[in-house]
Amino acid sequence: MNFFFKNVPKIRFIMNERYLTITLCPDWKSRLQLAAQLSEHSIYQGEELNFESPAQFFGQLTEKRWELVRLAQGKKPITMRALARLVGRDVRRVHEDVMVLLHLGLLERIDKAGVICPFTNVHIDIHLKAA
Repeated sequence: MNFFFKNVPKIRFIMNERYLTITLCPDWKSRLQLAAQLSEHSIYQGEELNFESPAQFFGQLTEKRWELVRLAQGKKPITMRALARLVGRDVRRVHEDVMVLLHLGLLERIDKAGVICPFTNVHIDIHLKAA
């Protein structure tokens, strides 16, 4: 799995709006080069998460995981137990999904207070074309 973020500011509870673009591009090296070029600008360019294939994208970002992201987006830190209660799921399964989302960078841990989704806007940019 290849994913990267460009221009990632330090994690703080109070910060300016952050936004994420999720892309699907098998040529991850070109995306990384583009991110390196854009990182030279002094203006925040947003962050990007790239997947190499549709299978990788849909394997990592399931419907239940998207629900967790949506619930944590734009809110104060929320604990895993509180997330589990909100979605009506087992804490252990929610914890597993949160760990995947933390690894991908869609959620961030805020000390012991819980997790947040730091992005006010998440855009998915996927182009599929016939072979």
